[in-house]
Amino acid sequence: MKEPQDRRGVILASAAELFARKGVGATTVREIADAVGMLSGSLYHHFESKDAMVAEILTGYLHAIQDRYAAVLASGKSPAESLHDLVLTSLEVASEQPGATTIYQNERPYLRERPRFAAVLAGAADIQRTWLLVIEKGVAEGSFRADIAPRVFYRLIRDAVWLSVRWHHPGSDYPTSQLADDITTVF
Repeated sequence: MKEPQDRRGVILASAAELFARKGVGATTVREIADAVGMLSGSLYHHFESKDAMVAEILTGYLHAIQDRYAAVLASGKSPAESLHDLVLTSLEVASEQPGATTIYQNERPYLRERPRFAAVLAGAADIQRTWLLVIEKGVAEGSFRADIAPRVFYRLIRDAVWLSVRWHHPGSDYPTSQLADDITTVF
């Protein structure tokens, strides 16, 4: 009875790629079904709707980030070291789940328009709070500049990290760890 779970995973992977490439609104259930070789009506055996697929993709993505961020916070490292680890962790998750990262970045207006995504938006707010906690601690300890508002610092580093999925393709010539070092050094 393992096959249905595997089928769900295949559907979600295909849906994530399509949503990332075309956008959620422009992707049809028929296209997702075609990508996995099934009839569109059969998708409803696995998911109640297209939005249910989006929610599951993003919920899994946000849980992966939140779990890794919790480990960073629990490490007891300095704010500067924690900032580096948040950057590295974020880049690693983005590399592991590029489709979900793109959906997360590009589909905020879509998510905000639908009550179904309240939990996804709450997860995003939790992620922001983690970054702000580290930044504010660093400002208080004198590790980070006090003349830049923590929310501005957060938004600048957030965009540097999360939008890098558009151009960074990890490889031996410029690995993710080097990008994390470079972003942390700049900020």
